[in-house]
Amino acid sequence: MFQNIMKKITLLLFLFAFAATGTFAQEKPNRQEVLEKMVLANDYFMKKFPDVGMKLVTNAVRPSNIWTRGVYYEGLMALHQILPKQEYYKYAYDWSEFHNWGMRNGNTTRNADDQCCAQTYIDLYNLEPGPAKLKNIKINMEMVINTPQNDDWWWIDALQMAMPIYAKLGVLYDDDRYFEKMYDIYMYTKTQHGDNGLYNPEDGLWWRDADFDPPYTTPSGEDCYWARGNGWVYAAMVRVLDIMPKDATGYDEYLNMFLEMTSAIKEVQRKDGFWNVSMHDPKHFGGKETTGTALFTYGMAWGINNNILPKAEFLPIVTKAWNAMAEESVHKDGFLGYVQGTGKEPKDGQPVTYKSVPDFEDYGLGCFLLAGSEMYKLK
Repeated sequence: MFQNIMKKITLLLFLFAFAATGTFAQEKPNRQEVLEKMVLANDYFMKKFPDVGMKLVTNAVRPSNIWTRGVYYEGLMALHQILPKQEYYKYAYDWSEFHNWGMRNGNTTRNADDQCCAQTYIDLYNLEPGPAKLKNIKINMEMVINTPQNDDWWWIDALQMAMPIYAKLGVLYDDDRYFEKMYDIYMYTKTQHGDNGLYNPEDGLWWRDADFDPPYTTPSGEDCYWARGNGWVYAAMVRVLDIMPKDATGYDEYLNMFLEMTSAIKEVQRKDGFWNVSMHDPKHFGGKETTGTALFTYGMAWGINNNILPKAEFLPIVTKAWNAMAEESVHKDGFLGYVQGTGKEPKDGQPVTYKSVPDFEDYGLGCFLLAGSEMYKLK
């Protein structure tokens, strides 16, 4: 009798240990399952927004080449890379052509949100070169490179919006000036904006902008690390490391940043696989959120695929995160739930629920497609 009781206790402890680590009952989805979720979500969006040039109307009227749509097209181009359907290419090409391969505020803008669209212009150029596709962003980047100021990226979202452009053009033209200027602006953001820069090396995470560095805290007295903001930085590291030469200016810094952030992000994953909007304060608008979760999944899966992160350690993390989004965020018709609306901190874009519709439906899908593209590539 005693032995039977001990066996049962041992079994229960074994099951509890697996459940506590989050690996129990988590199976890595196969490629077809990942692709089906990506296609479903993307088809929903393309059917709902068939006019690529339609202005975006929320609290204001905006052109469709702003950052929100730019992030979506980053995801669409990632989907096109693993499923090269003509309708995806045409949807991206027609959008770029409608805007004359240009930016919202013209060629003199220094705003990363304006420049984001050029990531897709460059990707399309690489598929079919044509000087008109790069003319505007080339003019714009030459202006930035040839002026002395380095304080353009005063909010951390800007790193994802702009850094990949510098990396892509540096590779395309074999021109170190792009890598050098990107590094200078990045380091200014990291070490000088706010009181001592927007990165906190003690926690391995970033404050969204100078409004949130100390002495600012959440109501519980915690540092306010916004999930999507840190997701933007994390994705930026991935997107530049993926194409930069290893001897280019800044490469080692970006790799170290990726690794430091990975450790910090890993520690605060929710038991259900998602990440909270406020990474260090689950009481401050805690709950499931898709965009930050997708960007963290994108980065970690990329790290596994490129032999930077150990698969045994991180595969359970990304599996749990992807399964959570695929099962709980994606509706049967493809609508994406638990997407926080635009803003800059946990309280913005609330409430975040399964059925809530964010003010823009594009960038959340872009993040999800980026995550799916790397999950699809997992061996």
